[in-house]
Formats: sequence, C-alpha cells, structure tokens
Amino acid sequence: MKKIAIPIFLFITGIQLGFAQQELIHATPSKLGFDEDFINRNVDSIMKMGMDSLAFPGAQLLIAKNDTIIFHKTYGYHTYDNQTPVALNDLYDLASVTKIAGPLPALMKLVDEGKLDLDKPFSTYWEPWRKQKDKKDITLREILAHQAGLVPYIVFLNEVVRKNGKIKKRFVRQSPDKRFLGRVDDSLYINNRFERKMNRIINRSEVSYEKKYLYSGLTFLIFPRLIEQLTGTDYQTYLDENFYKPIGAHTLGYLPTGKNFINAIVPTEVDSLFRKSLVKGWVHDENAALKGGVSGNAGLFATADDLAKLMLLYQNYGRVEGQQLISAEIVKEFTEVQYPENDNRRGLGFDKPLLNNAELALGEAYPSPLVSPESFGHSGFTGTFVWADPVKKITYIFLSNRVYPSRAHQNLYRLHIREALQDVFYRAEGRN
Repeated sequence: MKKIAIPIFLFITGIQLGFAQQELIHATPSKLGFDEDFINRNVDSIMKMGMDSLAFPGAQLLIAKNDTIIFHKTYGYHTYDNQTPVALNDLYDLASVTKIAGPLPALMKLVDEGKLDLDKPFSTYWEPWRKQKDKKDITLREILAHQAGLVPYIVFLNEVVRKNGKIKKRFVRQSPDKRFLGRVDDSLYINNRFERKMNRIINRSEVSYEKKYLYSGLTFLIFPRLIEQLTGTDYQTYLDENFYKPIGAHTLGYLPTGKNFINAIVPTEVDSLFRKSLVKGWVHDENAALKGGVSGNAGLFATADDLAKLMLLYQNYGRVEGQQLISAEIVKEFTEVQYPENDNRRGLGFDKPLLNNAELALGEAYPSPLVSPESFGHSGFTGTFVWADPVKKITYIFLSNRVYPSRAHQNLYRLHIREALQDVFYRAEGRN
C-alpha cells in the first residue's frame, strides 16, 4: 500500500492554496482481500447496463475499505452527446446528500457541546414555532428522524413563477443590486427578503398529528440560520473551519462557480420551467436555488474524494488524523435507528437500511442486503449516493447526474443500480 497526497489545487484570485492536508491511502482491491476480477467484471457490466438504459450519461464509483481507497473509476460522459468524459476529480451537485454533509455535522457538534438538546422542543431554539400550536412541542429528535409529521415538501417556485410561466419581478431579477444579491444562476438574482417569506410559509405549514415516518426536508431549509444563530458564525465559514478544512475536503462547499476550481462541474437538468437553460454549477433543487444556492436541504458540490473523506470521518465515529471533531458517542447516537417500533428505519438525519434488509433479495433491499444494520448514508435526487459501514469498514460513494436532461429519467431507481454496485464489493471480499 502506498500513501498518496492527493493534489487538489485551487486557484482563487490567482493564489495557489496547495495540497489538501489529509492523505488518502490507495491500494488495489486484491491487497485487502477482494477479488479484483470479480469486481471489474461486475461493476463494468452494471455501469454499461445503466448507461445503455439511459439511467445516466455517466457516473463514477469510489470504494474504501478501512481508510484505504481500493476502487475509484469513471464511466461515460457528462451528457449524451459524448463530448466530455467523466473525470475522477469532477464536481457533482450532491442534492440531498447535502443534508448529512452540511447542516448535520454542525448540529451534531452543537448537541455535543450542549448548545442543542435533541429531546427539547425545537421551538426552544427556533422562536417562530413557539406560537404555532402544532409545532411548539416537536423535538429535534423527531424532526431529524422524519417522525414529526411535517409536510414533505413545499414548492416555493409557485411563489415566484406565475401560472403563465412568467417570473415575478418583485422576487427575481436579471441583474443584481443591493436588494437582489442571491444568485440563482448565471443571470437570475433572488430578492434578499424572499428567504423570510420561505421561513414564514414553513413556520405556518400543516403538521400531521399521526406520528409516523414521513420524509420531510422542510427544516433543513432553516437549519443554516439556526446554526448561525447558535454559533454566531456564518454558516459556510462554520462548516469550513470545523469540518471541511480539518478533513482536507477543499472542494466540498456551496456555489462552486465563483471559486475558480480547475475541476469540471457535471451538469444536471435542462430547466424548461424556471431558469430556461441547462443547469451547471448552480444547485439543481429549486428551493435551494431560491435561497441563493446556500441551503441545508441541497446546494453542496464536491468530488468523490472529498465525499469519501467526510464519510470516513463518520465511519470512524468523528475522528480524523488523531483529532476528534465530534464525539464518538454523539456520532453513534445520530447513526442509530430512532423509532423502530414505528417501522421507521431512519437515524438522526442519516438514512439506514430497511429494518428487515438482510432478509430481502437484492431487488427488494435498500441498500445492499449485505450491509450491516449499523451502516448509514443518504441519497440525492440528482443521482448521488453515499454510505458508510462502520462494522464492515466499507465506504461507498456513487456519483451520477441521472436528472440529465430530465428528472423523468427513473431507471437508476427501477434497475436498483446503486444497490447492485454496492453489493458487488460485499460479495467480492474474501473471494480471492
């Protein structure tokens, strides 16, 4: 095995920032007891099937065993015109993987420091909910486990786009000024006050009194402001200083277009409703876009390497390079199933395997039926998926832009491609 300092060069205003601090270890699969021929044969076959079925124009897969990357390979192109091959250092829109890569580590740290209590009403910290009878007693634990009865999603775009398709100019303009600073894309800017409108709508949204698993991303839209309120620090700065820089994840962040990375950015959808163009380098999720691209529900971009560093931090229960960024006790609590008695598989923010996952066939399981019950991760609408297994010590990163050119492309799900790829590595271990 050989330690390789991965050269991630960033060029910001012409200044070279240099190498990432954390080193990634690389080895061939066979060095760590995996059947390399079995892996290459099966992964290549599944990826070809995915591209042939138009599940995605291209993708990449990164696998680590222990803290060692044993597989990182790209397939296909950025788009179906086959012009730009997928590269190992491409930047992807992470979509809902943002939830566990952005606000969640901050919330974990705040719980660790006693600044948040999972079992106190969320209204203790978010004042507008104190006046909402149906929300004032909801706890942060219920929210993060998707057990609070919150509305799954609100289409805030309906507040911006008229029924005839025209954009309301009081909310969105084509040029910036002091009242319109948030960037939606290359040519659209959002009114600074629109975020307050979004928060008011969230605060007044309905709540179901039936406490059962119902996935909702609503509070992730307001978590960044909560984090700023509790830390007294800008949300992005807090993430950079406390997590991304310590683990050497220099590409992990919001609004990559303005950072002058040398990395190519993989496009997502051709937006025919709002932005009227191919979305590339700007967040695909419309709600996050209306927050100027910085949100807790979506908006982060990263390379596979940097995502691996974050998932290895979680897999190692908050420890990196001899430093404990989050206490192991807190990471373990967040990654445990919270409400199994309600048939809710979720951890706190993290997704978990189906409760009976090991008993299911591959086509019915989520994710691979061979992952440990202690494993955890999250998926993203754009075609991203990350998973860490602290028992089997396998970290899994799958990146694609399955929404190109349209979100109508559903074969990534229908063909169970991500589960099948993950399963290959569990079956390959110990075969050689």
